[in-house]
Amino acid sequence: MKDDACSGIRGITSLSRDEINKNADTEFEFWGPTPGEARAKAVAKKKGMRDKRTTLKEAVARYVKDGINLGIGGFVNTRVPVAIIHEIIRHGARGLTLSFQSNSICCELLAGAMILNPDHVSIRRIELAWYGYEVIGIAPLLRYLTVNGMVELDDYTNYGMSARFKAGAMGIPFMPTRDHGGTDMELVNRGKMVECPFTKENIYLVPACHPDVGIVHVSESDMYGNSRIFGALCTCPEIAQAAVNTIVTAEQIISNDMIRNHPNLTEIPYPAVDAVVEQPYGSTPGASYGYYWFDMPGFLEFRSICEEFRVTGNKDKLRQYYDTYIYGCETFDDFLKQMPEDKLRQLDELDGDQPIIFD
Repeated sequence: MKDDACSGIRGITSLSRDEINKNADTEFEFWGPTPGEARAKAVAKKKGMRDKRTTLKEAVARYVKDGINLGIGGFVNTRVPVAIIHEIIRHGARGLTLSFQSNSICCELLAGAMILNPDHVSIRRIELAWYGYEVIGIAPLLRYLTVNGMVELDDYTNYGMSARFKAGAMGIPFMPTRDHGGTDMELVNRGKMVECPFTKENIYLVPACHPDVGIVHVSESDMYGNSRIFGALCTCPEIAQAAVNTIVTAEQIISNDMIRNHPNLTEIPYPAVDAVVEQPYGSTPGASYGYYWFDMPGFLEFRSICEEFRVTGNKDKLRQYYDTYIYGCETFDDFLKQMPEDKLRQLDELDGDQPIIFD
């Protein structure tokens, strides 16, 4: 059983096992496109290679709509798509379902925007494995949203959510797993225990997850969307391929010739990508292996502001943060310019020149 601090409040509701069993035969509702709908949209896409370079404003305006399932890449504080989240907050999106394996500041940024102006940004449901800052502490705004009954949770293990995206990427409606059965995890998500038709043993099935829009930050991409990821993959290839549409931000855009020189380094193929944006430091304050380290002071500042709001209910510092760093910025580059002059250089140095391949 996972620690309750993983997601703040346990599960989708306070259902007993009898209630879970009673509802086991009810029709399942996907919190996003069904596997059939996602497959039909994937088949209908044009598969030719085309230049997909665009701006964040254009990409978000085109693909991010009210009521969508938003699949968020990265892992907790690593290679998280912060730049896209900033633009989504400026653009506005209501009634979102958030789907992710493990994340931190991306979700908290959306939660803070919802607290400040729910008519502009709001979260309805969250499918997750982990939502917190790891060594920095749990996520204050998740605690606030769940304690006040403002969101619905569907909680899986880390492997379980990865398996859900893997099923979506493979085009199958579910994935069998071993790590949910016999624990409280059976009570807090919408998977199902069944008898294996081959072994007659119990096996736990988790439903495929198909976001309407996947957002991922990668190390390198060409203009077509062929993307490289250095370091941990963080379920990003699965999210990109499970999503109906995917927006990629990249530390740098490289030529297709470079991609072809080392094709085994391509983790996300171009047919899975709909928009490509070159955005250096696009995960800041998160880290991007081979480029820059975590901006720990940046994390601590934002989390402290969120915790103060949770405890006191005073929104002044939270509003000031958003007015300064998000609403007061036209682009993510404007946000980066708000940092001390030598901050980005320091983050580069802290990464320690990790070994990666450049052509």
